[in-house]
Amino acid sequence: MGFREHAACVRRIVGIVLAVLLIGGVAVAVVAGRDSKDTSTATKTVRGVIGSEKAEFFADPDVVKALAAKGFTVKAETSGSWAMDQLPLKDYDFAFPGSKAPADELQRKSSVKGGPIRPFYSPLVVVAHRGAAQVLADNGLATLSAKSSGKLLMGPYLKAAKADRTWQRLKGAGKQAELTGTVFITTTDPVSSNSGALYLAAASYVADGGRVAADEAAIDRTAPLLKKLIQVQGAQQTSSDAPFRDFISGVGNPLVLVYESQVASLLLQKQDLGDLVVLYPDTTVSSDHTLVPLTDSGRQFGELLSTDRRLRELAVRHGFRPQGAAAEFTAATAGHTDYIDRQLTGIRQAPVPTATVLRAMARRTRG
Repeated sequence: MGFREHAACVRRIVGIVLAVLLIGGVAVAVVAGRDSKDTSTATKTVRGVIGSEKAEFFADPDVVKALAAKGFTVKAETSGSWAMDQLPLKDYDFAFPGSKAPADELQRKSSVKGGPIRPFYSPLVVVAHRGAAQVLADNGLATLSAKSSGKLLMGPYLKAAKADRTWQRLKGAGKQAELTGTVFITTTDPVSSNSGALYLAAASYVADGGRVAADEAAIDRTAPLLKKLIQVQGAQQTSSDAPFRDFISGVGNPLVLVYESQVASLLLQKQDLGDLVVLYPDTTVSSDHTLVPLTDSGRQFGELLSTDRRLRELAVRHGFRPQGAAAEFTAATAGHTDYIDRQLTGIRQAPVPTATVLRAMARRTRG
């Protein structure tokens, strides 16, 4: 076999192997530094598993360069935040889910001293096209405070969901041809994905009169409504990236739950968002991206993400809000106040149930 034939054979084999890896459910998302032209020498390689919403951050050549300057190369794989504890983490240096509850569960398996590290966070928001947002506002399910932002009123929305309200029954919806069928918010799968699970946390808190679910009885009280919120959606994604990109491209459901960071990142890249409106749920749960060190190197890396000024600047560029550094996010988004509520004015943060309760809640939505 000649050299060219051999090379072609190798490429075919590599293609098959990569396809199998992707089908397997945990995909290698980024090896930080692989595409960078930076010639500095990183002295330490750390391996971690991350929520997919952070893949673009770690793939950013500027992030790669900033990490290399501090002596780190990062090899990151993506997974649903609530599926990370099912992975064999023996050879990992850190796990980086999208919220505190799965991080607490992972922390119990770590022998590294010290607790989890929370470098940055992002509120959950609902994106809507302007026509849909206006219909919600005209029917008391939302308020609009700026050209491209407002609040989703969770109490009235959940009441409408419980009653199986359709768009056709809402005043003004007839003028929007795409507004048909049951009014619902597209979310990710709450069994495996962080944003979907946090949606249940906020919805159960509102539906149960401002109480945090703590036992089976509390789960029973809201289970029928939560099941309805999830099952009306049909098949769900395990990452918020796909439904958000569908929305941006003009397909999919009129209402989609995403991270504020996904919207802010596009704005900071000066991308045109068309008629997108950001609705902040008036009762929500912020996604505290929480790094669990599994080795001493993982802890050093996590602390670097939290304290290094350049890495915080880059986190903001990707739409995240650094913990304890609100001024950095406020300054970066100063030109985008039509979309971004920088102060989260009048938004109530719902406490999150324990991982055990939230897992049970998610399973109940499956019937």
